[in-house]
Amino acid sequence: MTIFCSRCHRPLQTEMSCLPRRGKQAPDASKPFRSTKSASKARRDQINVELQTLRSLLPISTREKERLSYLHTMALVCLRLRGAQLFPPDSAPPVGPALGTELLSLLPGFLLVLSANGKLVYISENVAQVLGLSMVELLGQGDTVFDILDGRAHEDARKKLLLAQEEPGREVTFVSEMCTSKAFRLQHGGNRAVAVHGRFTALHWPASPSTAAFLALCTPVTRLPADSDAHSQDDLFQSTHILDMTFTDVTESVTYHLGYRREELIGQSWYSLLHPEDADLAAAQHRAV
Repeated sequence: MTIFCSRCHRPLQTEMSCLPRRGKQAPDASKPFRSTKSASKARRDQINVELQTLRSLLPISTREKERLSYLHTMALVCLRLRGAQLFPPDSAPPVGPALGTELLSLLPGFLLVLSANGKLVYISENVAQVLGLSMVELLGQGDTVFDILDGRAHEDARKKLLLAQEEPGREVTFVSEMCTSKAFRLQHGGNRAVAVHGRFTALHWPASPSTAAFLALCTPVTRLPADSDAHSQDDLFQSTHILDMTFTDVTESVTYHLGYRREELIGQSWYSLLHPEDADLAAAQHRAV
């Protein structure tokens, strides 16, 4: 009996076939599957080790380090890198000891340093006394000044920072609500209005946006009372003027309301503080008095 191949229709022996034998199939048909799970775990472990190393180098307390997430760790590292770029350790002149808690507590607000594009470079530790958030917690909101400001004030803040950058040394002020802790909002009914008063300063020469920093003092617009039933004298300020409304004296609490120091206002006209749309009405009342 002649057997024909079902594919080529040629006569074949019974034990032959033009098809490959089952035992001689292509070697890739039974190729084993290689898992990448172990390689991915090794990469994650290596990343964790590097993050732990970076976290250990941060100049913050051990308690704060233990609470840091990976996001907070990277935010703090970026903050330190921006600070090192603007304030290189080897180029800074020798100065006294760093501002301690005692000196910071004497300020009417906290210190803020920004880069030319609004990135946070430095926030003094006493920010917790003003906003109820530590420097580490505040960085959780973002790494620019706009991330910690109320959204309605973003445009005004951008204009003032651009003006200060175009005219280095010129002092500018903008007022905005800043992010606060949940406990602060529950106790006082919202975020806290803060006056940011500062100017751009060239840290190195030749001056350029990459070598300039915005140095500012952030002062609460109003000082909070010691408790909900008590009213502080800092809830108001009093001023004395000559007949043309030039300041001759003003109480220190003006800083909490307007962001100006007492010495800055003495000798200035009261009209310089008014909005242009209110000047006519104020002048009419001044004449009546």
